[in-house]
Amino acid sequence: MLRAFFRTEAGSTSVLLVATALALLWANSPWGDAYEAFWHTPMGLSFGDAVFSLDLRHWVNDGLMTVFFFVVGLEVSYEMRLGQLRDRRLIAVPAVAALGGMLVPAGIYLLLNFGGPGAAGWGVPIATDTAFVLGVLAVVGARCPDPLRAFLLTLAIVDDVLAIIIIALFYTESLALPALVVAAVLLAAIVTLRWLKIWRAPAYIVLGFGLWVATLESGIHPTLIGIALGVLVFVYAPTDHKLLMAGEAVHEFTTEPSARAAREAARRVQMAVSVNERLQLRLHPWSSYVIVPVFALANAGVRLDAETLRAALTSPVAIGVALGLLLGKFIGISLGTWLPLRFGWGILPGNLVWGQVLGGAAVSGIGFTVALFIVDLAFDDPAIQAEAKIGILAGSLLSALLGWVIFRMAWDRGGVCAPPEAEPDEELPELLSVPVGPGDHVRGPQDARITIVEYADFECPYCGRLHPVLEELRDKNPDVRLVFRHFPLRTLHPRAAPAAIVAEAAADQDRFWEMHDILYDNQRFLTDADLAHYAAQLDVEPWSHVPRHVSRIGLDEASGRDSGVRGTPTLFLNGVRYQGPLNLASISRALEELRKSP
Repeated sequence: MLRAFFRTEAGSTSVLLVATALALLWANSPWGDAYEAFWHTPMGLSFGDAVFSLDLRHWVNDGLMTVFFFVVGLEVSYEMRLGQLRDRRLIAVPAVAALGGMLVPAGIYLLLNFGGPGAAGWGVPIATDTAFVLGVLAVVGARCPDPLRAFLLTLAIVDDVLAIIIIALFYTESLALPALVVAAVLLAAIVTLRWLKIWRAPAYIVLGFGLWVATLESGIHPTLIGIALGVLVFVYAPTDHKLLMAGEAVHEFTTEPSARAAREAARRVQMAVSVNERLQLRLHPWSSYVIVPVFALANAGVRLDAETLRAALTSPVAIGVALGLLLGKFIGISLGTWLPLRFGWGILPGNLVWGQVLGGAAVSGIGFTVALFIVDLAFDDPAIQAEAKIGILAGSLLSALLGWVIFRMAWDRGGVCAPPEAEPDEELPELLSVPVGPGDHVRGPQDARITIVEYADFECPYCGRLHPVLEELRDKNPDVRLVFRHFPLRTLHPRAAPAAIVAEAAADQDRFWEMHDILYDNQRFLTDADLAHYAAQLDVEPWSHVPRHVSRIGLDEASGRDSGVRGTPTLFLNGVRYQGPLNLASISRALEELRKSP
């Protein structure tokens, strides 16, 4: 689910950028007056004397954005039940970081605006725009591994939930009690349908629309309902029984194709996947590629003439928003990450280091969608709204630039994890100090012409990316064998050594390579409980002979240090250090050169 989320959010960034640029061009063109006039066009429904009408901007902000937050609620529900948010130790750090990333920006903003006409805008710099952040991380590339994206996604989910709570508590001006009662009754009806396991889409659509109207009329912002309904949608992992029934239905269709069999197969397959996941699959692209860009088109249009820019340069609102996003997010997220780690409340995914976390904290200052959303709620004065929007644009651009600089300077490792004591200019030995022997873990023919010795760490992200490359090399080259030697970087990857111990326990039962593949397929999940689970899958006792396994790992580490290994992954081809890029084409060329040599 996370990988699909990354692809959708990062891919939609370009569409969002285009929509933002169009809004700015439109608002600053000779037809700029038509921009506001268009979005204030009324549109509604009438039935007899009853009329329900909003202007286009409010249909976008109050209506379409409810769908956006409904998708957020679906993601929250999924992650809490089946995903990363189940693990308290993994959620504690991004949750506290998200809180810090809201409190500090709000504090900076209020320092400049407390008691002034812009004081109500303290909520503007608190939110992170997930789409833009993931888009910037896609540009960063290899310097940003998947665990950092998962960390920032978790942070963004918590951030969105807290932002909605803040909108509900602090940006609700007045409450209409009758409408609030109706909303409560409709919500109770939806909960009852869920409890009774009645999954009729028309019933939920009618009740949901009625709930949205009642909430809007009550004075509470209806986006709160969007996230609440998303959380309520049922989510479950496919059971063996449902998978079996789906398989049987598909088999029946493939053996005796018919319309009835096709319908039954489709129904069974659909039932095996939870409603939550099906709705995400359908709505997430619409949310990312249509709703959020339309929202940007409706709200990002601000005049950037000399007078407006001059006012923004001295405006405490614009400066407060920009500094809140640029400095507040960076300081708040960094401090919010350090505190739970310092007091042992949680852990970072094992292959993250501070250079990456600080880069992620910086780009989290890109606040756009929810920030623009709160501007519309916080201010009635168009001039102050314009100043706040200029602050959002300036703070977001500077945050993206700061993040890029940090990733460039603090984590330019060239595709290798290295401990702090590694010297990049050190003269390293070229030859493998300890030849391959009977105690090594070997995959491939014993009489192979070419031997690749890999010093690696099960938690190293670069080792994880190299793993399928080496497997493809073995598949394509029958004269190649792979030798794995442990080199856990304990200062960077605290779970690498326990993972190596479990791999050695599997080796006692001749199942090292099976465990090796499992560990690389699950790099982000290497807690003691995870390792025990993987061991149980292979019927291995993980902690039975720890001293012997530690000694065995120590021999690999010693041979690595003597061979000049300072980071992971490090490769030796037929006993000679390989110093080229760690990709399929480059290593394949090196193998061809070896074959040509006498």
